[in-house]
Amino acid sequence: MVASPSYDTDGLEPAAEPVPTGLGERLRAARKANGFKLDEAAQLTRLSVAYLSRLEREHRQPSLPALLTLARVYNTTVSELLGEDAAVAEPVVRARAAEPVEAHGWTYWRVGSPRRGMQALRVRVPAGRADGPGRVHPGEEWLYVLSGQLRLTLDGATHLLAPGDVAHFDSGLAHRMESADAYLPVEFLMVHAAPALVAFSPCLPAHV
Repeated sequence: MVASPSYDTDGLEPAAEPVPTGLGERLRAARKANGFKLDEAAQLTRLSVAYLSRLEREHRQPSLPALLTLARVYNTTVSELLGEDAAVAEPVVRARAAEPVEAHGWTYWRVGSPRRGMQALRVRVPAGRADGPGRVHPGEEWLYVLSGQLRLTLDGATHLLAPGDVAHFDSGLAHRMESADAYLPVEFLMVHAAPALVAFSPCLPAHV
């Protein structure tokens, strides 16, 4: 079998000083719990061995598409990788229990229960344009803008969304989300649903 080509996101993500958050250890534990060596995980996710190693040492912060891919391959959820309390499995998520988590410059809050087919997050994206290609991964995404102006580039077309606007699309289309304001962040709710039949399909950069 010919191994699928990997992509290294180091060229897309700025280097960051190691700031221990526990994410690296959770990624390592999830990988080992599935019996994967780093090279096996790299082949399944199409993330390079070097990149995965840096994530586990917290020398890099994963993007949301990378987290979604790792969660699917490791048979877990983004919420658990971000460190939510596994004991919290109630149908109601209280605001006081939703701790923010920083990753790749974005801020996430869990707004759904773990171990569900849909992963729900509240997301804050900093001001300014995003670098790198659009992302492609299996499933569907639903967005609801809470504040700011969201620039959604979807399959080559650009859409500006104001508070109250909604987007619902096939995440197999190349997409990028960023603030349309050079000085203000944008905040939105996001629900991602990944079909079980493609649970091991990776997130890929758009073909350009």
